[in-house]
Amino acid sequence: MSGTGKLWPVGWETLGQWGEDAARIEPLAGGVANDVWSVRVNGQLAVGRLGTRSDADLAWETGLMRHLDREGLTVPVPIPTADGRLFADGLVVMTYLEGGPPETPADWRRVAGALRELHRLTQGWPQRPGWRSSTDLLHAETGTRIDLGAMPPESVARCRAAWARLTGRQTCVVHGNPNNPGNVRMTASQVALIDWDESHVDVPDLDLVLPGNAADLDDGAHDTAAQASAAWEAAVCWKDDYAVRRLAEVRAV
Repeated sequence: MSGTGKLWPVGWETLGQWGEDAARIEPLAGGVANDVWSVRVNGQLAVGRLGTRSDADLAWETGLMRHLDREGLTVPVPIPTADGRLFADGLVVMTYLEGGPPETPADWRRVAGALRELHRLTQGWPQRPGWRSSTDLLHAETGTRIDLGAMPPESVARCRAAWARLTGRQTCVVHGNPNNPGNVRMTASQVALIDWDESHVDVPDLDLVLPGNAADLDDGAHDTAAQASAAWEAAVCWKDDYAVRRLAEVRAV
């Protein structure tokens, strides 16, 4: 029960910290780790995402969003609570972005341009707390949702051989899942990248394995990135059917 007498679902009572008129509207498609709803705060349509990320993790993500917004990239911007916090008890409230998914090769080329701007703006960015990059996993066993100890040794060897090809590259923030059309909102004037739940610091080419090779990577770069990306998704999702399919794309050592 909130201070206004509303009966909230478990966890969502925190939404009352965005003001007495704050309200949930309807569920939205979101990541498997979160409960995502359209909400209304301060009379405006917004998006609320409730999950179990740590405060350090959410501080990293919301700080990144504010930086990218200040630099002119179109991203969901955190809306502060009534007392000025960017998140509370695992809940983040963000601006709602209009638009539809990319559909044409020209659309995907615009997405590639937005991703390259993200990478330019975040060179040298600190790693998300608790995460590992693909090349960190040449030596580390775990990082957030990845546990290489749960995979067969032969599968780990294949993944690490793919990631080893990225050794020595400059790193930056990667979105983590931009080839999913649902994570992009396009209008005639802007490209918005949404759902930053998988973003972390890694090699930028991992973001550029896009439909139709929209980022125009040369054959060698595209092969390296595609292999490393398939290995990453196999490790993150192990061991559901999708992970098994992605691992099958990674060449044997």
